[in-house]
Amino acid sequence: MPIRRLPPETVNRIAAGEVVERPASAIKELVENALDAGASRIEVQADGGGLTRILIADDGKGIPKDELPLAVERHATSKLEPDDAGDVDLLRIHTLGFRGEALPSIGSVARLTITTRARDEGDAQNNEAWAVTVDGGDQRAVAPAGFPGPHGARVEVRDLFYATPARLKFMKSERSEAMAISEEIKRQAMAHEAVAFTLSLDGKVTLRLPAEHPGFEGRLKRLGALLGRDFEANALLIDQERDGVRLSGYAGLPTYSRGNAAHQFLFVNGRPVRDRLLQGALRGAYADFLARDRHPAAALFLDIDPLYVDVNVHPAKAEVRFRDPALVRGLIVGALRHALHAAGHRASTTVAADALSGFRPHTGEALYSPTSPSAQSFGAAAPGWSGWQGWSQPAAAAQNLPGLNERSARVEHTWSGEFAAPSFRTLGEIQAEHAGQIAPGAQAPADLIDYPLGAARAQLHGTYIVAQTRDGLVVVDQHAAHERLVYERMKAQMAAGAVTRQALLTPEVVELDSAEAERVAAKAEELAEMGLIVEAFGVGAVLVRETPALLGDTDVQGLIRDIADDLSEHGAALSLKERMAEVCGTMACHGSVRAGRVLSAPEMNALLRQMEATPHSGQCNHGRPTYVELKLNDLEKLFGRR
Repeated sequence: MPIRRLPPETVNRIAAGEVVERPASAIKELVENALDAGASRIEVQADGGGLTRILIADDGKGIPKDELPLAVERHATSKLEPDDAGDVDLLRIHTLGFRGEALPSIGSVARLTITTRARDEGDAQNNEAWAVTVDGGDQRAVAPAGFPGPHGARVEVRDLFYATPARLKFMKSERSEAMAISEEIKRQAMAHEAVAFTLSLDGKVTLRLPAEHPGFEGRLKRLGALLGRDFEANALLIDQERDGVRLSGYAGLPTYSRGNAAHQFLFVNGRPVRDRLLQGALRGAYADFLARDRHPAAALFLDIDPLYVDVNVHPAKAEVRFRDPALVRGLIVGALRHALHAAGHRASTTVAADALSGFRPHTGEALYSPTSPSAQSFGAAAPGWSGWQGWSQPAAAAQNLPGLNERSARVEHTWSGEFAAPSFRTLGEIQAEHAGQIAPGAQAPADLIDYPLGAARAQLHGTYIVAQTRDGLVVVDQHAAHERLVYERMKAQMAAGAVTRQALLTPEVVELDSAEAERVAAKAEELAEMGLIVEAFGVGAVLVRETPALLGDTDVQGLIRDIADDLSEHGAALSLKERMAEVCGTMACHGSVRAGRVLSAPEMNALLRQMEATPHSGQCNHGRPTYVELKLNDLEKLFGRR
């Protein structure tokens, strides 16, 4: 077949297939146009999942009359300006859009109408409103129109994909398309907290976000409105800069983890992106705190010189490529770990909320029955009971209640049992170690209840420590808490010195794809720091000479292949780190104080003080909470006192 030049209508429809994949894609392009135009208020309406009608209204600077015909032509844009030599620099893109494909692509597959009034700059003609219509690629003349605001644009799209009926067959249900639109608007709203957003689906307002003050406070308020107040209450501030690259945003506590990665939002220069490097860095930062089936919640914003990031690698601009990916990954991992370390023993507030929801208030009507074992143990005429007055406690009754005098029910100051004392440091040692951390002029709390985790008051079922704080109580899972303490101690010992290695009796050759083998060999120095000695062995193979002694008799073939997969997907050997962390976790689990072990009061208080002094002690190695804190106000609400 001879080579033919395609007609412009066909070219536009092919481009539409890349740029406008679904209604949410069209809305993304139109919202980005509004943001580039300097809008402070954006209203989005969608009917029939966006297939029937889409309307985007903004108060940006608008489009002058003489530029309207150009706006719907392919590769015509106001966002790229040539230099004196007529060249356009695609390496310094400061706007969200730049290709000039969105409007003509949408107009080629739908009925597109743009109504606009340009901001008045002394030109009376520009102060009038004008409209242009494109119907399935057929452009009509510019005509006067009505416009409600002083300046801005209203872009209406009707019957999306009517000109390409085959595409309609691949659309999902209206509900699914509406959900995709909602998610897209949420992402754009996260990145631009100073812009007010309104979303209406089928005539019903589903999202109304007022403009927030630019900065961290406004951004957190916007994130709380979109992700929930629980995220706002359990988010850690991220703000780090390295070599001109700045990372900001908020990341959730490990105990506020999710079952999937749907609550991970990544932005580069204000642009929502899906990038494996960024997702891998986020996963790596939380590797010590979450099980593999749990995912952190985060909204991270990366600001970088446009010269060092390429946004022109995907038709929908959803992916980016960094000039120095190692710098970006190191910044993300380092900033997140710094924030997690600074959080100390803090745990998610949702833990306490979940605990409180498990309580059910009792009226007392069914608490006493004459035939119950408890009643019979006090006798038919137990002192202090009458049929109409209710229970009035005798002076010595509390000492006779079953279970109250057992060892696991209260703190035993003088108890000494047959068990060897666990490896807790004494309270004096802990206070001496952290005396230098007390602010000048401040003193260590005189009363134990003034410490963050309070004073131990009881041990329940040989497993849970109940502590009293100044404004509530804390329940600690002694095994999970001590497991985390032992784990952090082992990590510190590993960081202090080289990882112990074990030499293989016979070096093992692992066959890989040539590209995978090159990636593994290129990371040989980094792998050696973790105790794994590898070297290139011809084409498509690596030779393993030593492995970390911590792993014992490990599957070398499987380990290297997992590392190769991680390097391909995330650019880092997460598998080895996770395996070593898993072994440390297992050793910590076996080396920690067990559930059912009765502890004395000094031992329980020593455990609480160690938790306060140890970073990340608010969750165990699997991301589960090690303690629950209940405020006095919450307890009073349970009993109707508030």
